[in-house]
Amino acid sequence: MGLRINTNVAAIQAHRNLSKSQARAEHALAAIAGGSRFVRAGDDAAGLAISENLRGQIASIRQAKSNSNNAISLIQVAEGGLNEQNNILIRLRELSIQAASDNVSDTEREFLDQEYQLLTAEFNRIAKTTVFGNKKLLDGNGGEFTFHVGAFAGPDNRINYTLNADSTTDTLGIDGLSIKDRDDAQDNLEALDKALVGISAIRANFGAIQSRLQATTSNLETQYENLAASKSRLSDTDLAYETGELVQAQILNEAGIGVLAQANQMPTRAAKLLNVL
Repeated sequence: MGLRINTNVAAIQAHRNLSKSQARAEHALAAIAGGSRFVRAGDDAAGLAISENLRGQIASIRQAKSNSNNAISLIQVAEGGLNEQNNILIRLRELSIQAASDNVSDTEREFLDQEYQLLTAEFNRIAKTTVFGNKKLLDGNGGEFTFHVGAFAGPDNRINYTLNADSTTDTLGIDGLSIKDRDDAQDNLEALDKALVGISAIRANFGAIQSRLQATTSNLETQYENLAASKSRLSDTDLAYETGELVQAQILNEAGIGVLAQANQMPTRAAKLLNVL
């Protein structure tokens, strides 16, 4: 190659290669710092589009899982109220058995009836005040519930549930009962047994929907895990690869700087020829 003063071709070539190695180093640094291999959309346009679609789906599934868990919480609130009502019924039955025997006098039955009436009132209060948000759950006015438990639209991504549980004393047939009289105490046992069956039926209904929602939540957790793994393979930075790229680019940078310095000396060599003249 001839010596030139006006155009330093070697320096131009060295600068071009140095720019490439610097760009590689900057890209590797950005990928390592950001945690994503997509520093620019041009890195992998198709992969970026797929990754962003998965990101949206993952976020939706996360929220759907939250919806399902909240639905389970709603059912558990209702079931908790029923559990306490069940305990009250068992105590009412125990008091009725006690009052049905002549081991106690009429005066003592009146004492027993005081507890009986207060427990009956509490039973009804629980039915009317068990709520989730502003939804009453145990007074027969629950209505229709729709739980969105999928990442997309359509009926397959929703669970519809009709909550018609009514555990008030009037509905269960224990309103107005008394154990002041021995015969009344004996007669109350049949009504209390029917009420226990009624409570059990409501709890069985709640248990069925809760079981379904738990299966739904488990399925969503599996989907979330697999989709997150897929997105990670597409978009997350491979630290081993990017670190290797960074080291290689840094070595090339050092070599490029040295070569450029040498190339910049070539015009001065040509000028030295003029000193001979």
